[in-house]
Amino acid sequence: MAIDYLTTPIGLLAISANQNGMTEIVFVDEPSAAVKPNNHTQAAKAQLQEYFDGERQTFDLALSAQGTTFQQQVWQALLSIPYGSTASYLDIATQIGNLNACRAVGAANGKNPLGIVVPCHRVIGSNGTLTGYAGGIERKQWLLSLEQGQQLDLLT
Repeated sequence: MAIDYLTTPIGLLAISANQNGMTEIVFVDEPSAAVKPNNHTQAAKAQLQEYFDGERQTFDLALSAQGTTFQQQVWQALLSIPYGSTASYLDIATQIGNLNACRAVGAANGKNPLGIVVPCHRVIGSNGTLTGYAGGIERKQWLLSLEQGQQLDLLT
């Protein structure tokens, strides 16, 4: 397993991959393992830096996240939410053809191991409110503000 880290304006990202592609991109408090990059982590690190610099809106990375069939369906649907836009849990449930799955979509969204690249931060409540984000609501707001071209403050 390959791992690398990227210091961002909103915290440290751990970037992990296997030989097939990206397996995890998550915020961490501190490194948990020695840096051991591969071509997938190097590509992700470069593309994520471009994203944080405001120079990239889409990612071109091999993804190899493990999850149930339903989780994979939800994560695939998340990839269709355009940069700078948001969708509700109901929107995602509708897209995957299961209108009664809003809570399950929320649970799958919360288990997304590929933060930012699979843009779970773009999912909001049907009433337009920001709801849970594994990286914290403050980071979710920051990422949405970045994508919408708004003034950004560093998180402390």
